[in-house]
Amino acid sequence: MSKMMFDYTKSVLERVSFDPSLFCKELEKAIKALLPYEMDLLREWLLTFTVEKPELKQCLLIVNS
Repeated sequence: MSKMMFDYTKSVLERVSFDPSLFCKELEKAIKALLPYEMDLLREWLLTFTVEKPELKQCLLIVNS
């Protein structure tokens, strides 16, 4: 079940990546919903995903805090 939640979170984040503020809001929701080990996976995914979208780098502060 948790793999499905992680995959759902990634798909939502990909869909809202056009708007940095919306992306940050969805990221905050994901932090509340995901398990600790899923958060580690999300951090890794975010690092690779934001390489091509530098405007989203500011949202990484949410995950690292």
